[in-house]
Amino acid sequence: QVQLVESGGGLVQAGGSLRLSCAASGRTFSSYVMGWFRQAPGNEREFVGYISRTGGTTYYADSVKGRFTISRDNAKNTVYLQMNSLKFEDTAVYYCAADRNLGTTPGHYDYWGQGTQVTVSS
Repeated sequence: QVQLVESGGGLVQAGGSLRLSCAASGRTFSSYVMGWFRQAPGNEREFVGYISRTGGTTYYADSVKGRFTISRDNAKNTVYLQMNSLKFEDTAVYYCAADRNLGTTPGHYDYWGQGTQVTVSS
């Protein structure tokens, strides 16, 4: 069982930056692939990116590639989402998720955080 808690969301102007954190409970954090997803009102939950168990592999959606970076600190049981050059269309609730294997669909992930709101003003 893994419990996930996101933090770091807020209001930012277009072009600005935010860093989200996702803290995980338990001693097996390094056993999990960590994914980030987002959901805007009226939209389906959308894949943002994932990072492998060791952090050696990352993969991003085309919509955020080159602007967002995922990293993790297994000693701190935490995964991060650094978001730069934010756009209005990045406004959404952002979720972290955990699973034993790599995946890009919400249904693939077993554990979810409660989400944190990111609002980008134009």
